[in-house]
Amino acid sequence: MRLATSVAVLAAGAVLAACATVAAPAGPAPSAFDAARLSEHVRILSDDSFMGRGIATPAEDMVVRYLSEQYAAAGFVPGGPGGAWTQDVSLNRFTASNIHADFKVGGETIALNQGQQITISTRLPGDHVAIADAPLVFVGYGISAPERDWDDFKGMDLRGKVLVALVNDADFEEPALNTFNGRAMTYYGRWTYKYEEAARQGAAGLIIVHETAPASYGWTTVQNSWSGPQFDIVRANAAAERTGMEAWVQRDVAVDLFRRAGLDFETLKAQARRRDFQPVVLTGARFNGSFDVATSRVTTRNVIARLPGTTHPDETILFTGHWDHIGVGTPDANGDAIFNGAVDNATGTAGLLEMARLWGAGPRPERSIVMISFTAEESGLLGSEFYAANPVWPLATTVAGFNMDAMNVYGRVSALGIIGYGQSDLDERLGALAVAQGRTVAPDTNPAAGSYFRSDHFPLAKRGVPMAYSHGSGAFRDAPFEARNTARDEYGARRYHQADDEWSADWDLRGQIEDLEVMYEAGRALANSRDWPAWKPGSEFGPARAASASARR
Repeated sequence: MRLATSVAVLAAGAVLAACATVAAPAGPAPSAFDAARLSEHVRILSDDSFMGRGIATPAEDMVVRYLSEQYAAAGFVPGGPGGAWTQDVSLNRFTASNIHADFKVGGETIALNQGQQITISTRLPGDHVAIADAPLVFVGYGISAPERDWDDFKGMDLRGKVLVALVNDADFEEPALNTFNGRAMTYYGRWTYKYEEAARQGAAGLIIVHETAPASYGWTTVQNSWSGPQFDIVRANAAAERTGMEAWVQRDVAVDLFRRAGLDFETLKAQARRRDFQPVVLTGARFNGSFDVATSRVTTRNVIARLPGTTHPDETILFTGHWDHIGVGTPDANGDAIFNGAVDNATGTAGLLEMARLWGAGPRPERSIVMISFTAEESGLLGSEFYAANPVWPLATTVAGFNMDAMNVYGRVSALGIIGYGQSDLDERLGALAVAQGRTVAPDTNPAAGSYFRSDHFPLAKRGVPMAYSHGSGAFRDAPFEARNTARDEYGARRYHQADDEWSADWDLRGQIEDLEVMYEAGRALANSRDWPAWKPGSEFGPARAASASARR
């Protein structure tokens, strides 16, 4: 359902005096964020001509040119290596084809069709993968966490076997266990970790059982995200970190497989929530799979823009968001094969461009402002991972950062949601500004989804840089309430990572503007102070920051 909202109403989200409760820099703030500009950036970047902003495609050149021109027009200078607008990110691209797979159990064959019952991919260099008559082993949640006294593998020799694991972690189904922070997903619940751990165990492959609630997305998202080419950074020893096969299987298929092997899926799922869980061999069940792999080296690019500070130019405030999306995929029921990625993440990219315009129009800050439009987020945060491992601006003197991903396009809301709430004192800085807008602060409303590990702030956070990831949350503040709720819910159900994620002229961007105001004012206060935001006691990211304390003064 669309929201009929005029440009005049959209532009009414004037900048509030939100910095009243937080130390703010001297000098007037520049003019307000412009809803019409935001909308136009999204319209252009999600147009069909940009072909879904797939990385290492002709569309990438269009994106890089557009972003560079816009950053330059805002008064920023190139912030990449050697005075360039971009940072090259070397990746391997893997395209699987001629996929044949099945389970054999009880004398019967269960055919597995790519995209229907299973999705199969790889991120291990080579030209062919063949797994023949491999034993299947259920490994619970597929986690080895010594610091939590947790080991799903119990020393079993898993070399050459195909593992079957549950998505998320044990606390999702039973939060009272509090083994993995209750319903707040840890990194152990992410699919990226599970595939990495399977490689460390020497497995031939890992199949994750898809369930919508613990995954936080439906099968269509899996189908769209894993049926096309996969990417990975170039690794010195990929075989030590990647298995030959990375797969997802529909829950009903897994339940049937377990039944045929004389096992009850729900009973084993309950057992997997206990520390004494033992891996379970699916007796008499085997996996067969073969597929060709086209492996090639590609170079994609982070776009980096910088506004040098006047007094402390060697100290950096980051604003980040990813420019990429899925590209062109399988046509949907309407015949649309272009995954435009309007909300995810042309909105965040537009936010960066409009943020840059305000920084360029206002008084020059004392610390430097760096905007990074990351590549390859949809491939596993690879652009931000590459930057964090190869920073252009030292991480030790990166003061803090603010990440933008899939921003609110449905209107003003009652709260500012802070993903990963409780990690750093950026919570209080952002919260005070939201309260000054008349909003409340909402800690992560769905921590079970593991959102803190699913966007580009995470590779920087795990290396110690205080990073904030916030978004509009809560009830809508303006009528029509039902229409707004329907539109927001529909995005998660029908548009996220699907071809229907398209721009609409009827969006109400006042909520996005309020979120941008909070990030801008928090950044402006930091950029004109000697403050160094800190991780809170108990944060797993504090030790990494402490190691470079001598570099900050």
